[in-house]
Amino acid sequence: MDLLLWGIFPYIVLTLFIGGHIYRYQKDQFGWTTKSSEFLEKKRLRIGSLLFHWGIIFVFGGHVLGLIIPIGLYNALGITEHMYHIVAISFGLPAGIAAFVGIALLTYRRLSVKRIMATSSTSDWVSLIFILLAIMTGLIATSLNIDSNGFDYRTTIAPWLRGLFVFNVQPELMATVPIWFKIHIYSTFALYVVWPFTRLVHAFSFPIRYLRRNYVIYKRRIPRKTTEESSY
Repeated sequence: MDLLLWGIFPYIVLTLFIGGHIYRYQKDQFGWTTKSSEFLEKKRLRIGSLLFHWGIIFVFGGHVLGLIIPIGLYNALGITEHMYHIVAISFGLPAGIAAFVGIALLTYRRLSVKRIMATSSTSDWVSLIFILLAIMTGLIATSLNIDSNGFDYRTTIAPWLRGLFVFNVQPELMATVPIWFKIHIYSTFALYVVWPFTRLVHAFSFPIRYLRRNYVIYKRRIPRKTTEESSY
């Protein structure tokens, strides 16, 4: 069972994630969009979007620092487990809360504005639900581990995850991982599975060419003078 959950299923999720994006790009390029609803309501969108996106950026950065960078590098730099844990909690928890408040506000906006509610698709609700689930389980896992409790994910989850990318499957590393971390991991797996089939695909479509394109100059249109006005 451990081999299935932590050695085989992650590759199934990765295959669906990558293959789904390729399929979506080939078959539905016109649907590859954020489906912006800004013209329907702006105030709550601006606040919720800023909180969510900035929160997610910092959360993603924290995951990279904790899961991708080996603990040996931190030890070589003289950063102890306690020092790392304090910094991770100080920055990671507020970032997670900001992301949660942001997505909660965006969900409330979608429920409370009738015009947005009417234009929401099934995929919109699916993406919102799975994002909320992933963030909530992450916050719960972090909150329960706020004093570390002797658990350091850099010696268990991190090497397990890095091993998957080099086909060095080590499901035994997940045996002692607390249940809420496991729930969080599978919540994110669920999000990755539905990702290619929702508006979330826009995360891979940042218009880099916009950074170097020429400015678009807009000029006010001056109405033509009538014959009578021109005679004066």
